[in-house]
Amino acid sequence: MVVSDPAAGASLPSPTAFAPKEKAKANVIATMVLARLGLMTALSVPIVAGMTLKVQSLVSEAAVAPTLGLVISMGAFAALLFDPIFGRLSDRTIGRFGRRRPWLVAGAVGLLVSLAVIALAPNVVVLGIGWFLAQAFGNAAVAAHTASLADQIPQWQRGKVSGMIGIASQAAGLGAAYSASLLGQNMLLLFLVPGVLGLILVLVFAFVLPDQPMERRPASEGGLRTAFKTFWVNPVKHPDFAFAWISRFLVVLALFMFVTFRLLYLQQDLGLSKEDAAGALATGVLIYTLALVTAGQIAGWVSDRLGRRKVFIWISAIIFGIGTWMLTLADSTTGFYWAELVIGIGFGIYIAVDLALVIDVLPNPDDTAKDLGVFNIAMAGPQTLAPAVSAALLTLGGGSYDLLLTVAAVIALLGALTILPVKKVR
Repeated sequence: MVVSDPAAGASLPSPTAFAPKEKAKANVIATMVLARLGLMTALSVPIVAGMTLKVQSLVSEAAVAPTLGLVISMGAFAALLFDPIFGRLSDRTIGRFGRRRPWLVAGAVGLLVSLAVIALAPNVVVLGIGWFLAQAFGNAAVAAHTASLADQIPQWQRGKVSGMIGIASQAAGLGAAYSASLLGQNMLLLFLVPGVLGLILVLVFAFVLPDQPMERRPASEGGLRTAFKTFWVNPVKHPDFAFAWISRFLVVLALFMFVTFRLLYLQQDLGLSKEDAAGALATGVLIYTLALVTAGQIAGWVSDRLGRRKVFIWISAIIFGIGTWMLTLADSTTGFYWAELVIGIGFGIYIAVDLALVIDVLPNPDDTAKDLGVFNIAMAGPQTLAPAVSAALLTLGGGSYDLLLTVAAVIALLGALTILPVKKVR
């Protein structure tokens, strides 16, 4: 990884020269989407089911829920911390390999090694350390990957491409669910197979990516001021960015309040065995993913055609909230599947336009990856809070998931309301 000045006399682009003006090539888009699928599959296996199964092998049944919440929160904190840090480093990386490529490759390699630590962890302490490192390295790659979307895709293609990337991110959950169903009896294979797949797809994207080197780093105030700004975008100067941040935070919080405990919900609320719950989870995620892909593709295309983003986020959050509320009525796997269908439609519409809207309101072209890293705190932060909030609501609800799911539905609707004040994007 290179962060030093290039050879003297090199004629390379300045930081503001990366704004795309021409249609992105098909091979760049295809490998970009596949790289996201690989990265998110590797990161999703622990969240969807792998961590639950691993924790169940290490602690008593009574300790599973609090232990799972603690470990997942540790990883989410790492994502919250390191996404903007690696984003800023990516923005300021100088060398012949470009700004994004070194972090893509290093992050994917580190993620694979960390997943091996998780699979072999003999106790909860090592498990927590492994998941912390997995999220740190994974977010190094994710930060660079998300910034490459802004680098390579012109505004008039962003709805479609961000929709494809969002769909790939969510489809990763399907791969994670089936990995748990097929490989759940072998922890090493369960974690390493998705990690190897992610590394291969990232390497292919890194090879294809036209990642131009940078002539000089953007100006820096230095010291604590620069360190503080790594985690900050002024909401007064950039209110559109702030409202978009709050909207994502709330919608993602609503999603992960359920996703973190999805497998336990099937076991505890619907009374399924571990084996039956894993099978029902895989089927439910399949339904969710198919609905998400269909709705996302349609919404991304229509959003680009109409030049509108906000209305889609509003509609998606309402549908998502309804689907979450439907889970409170489910008393069988059939009800669970119907709820997954509705949630998939809602979140598919959301992810089709969310990233495109955010890129449209980014404050500074010299800090693309850093600002996207700040925005991704709205993805990682809720994952840190969701386990604790969900556990508290489960306690208040006497072990029933009704209160938890109702609160999640309300939070999703609040997320829709906060996107309305955005002015720069229709």
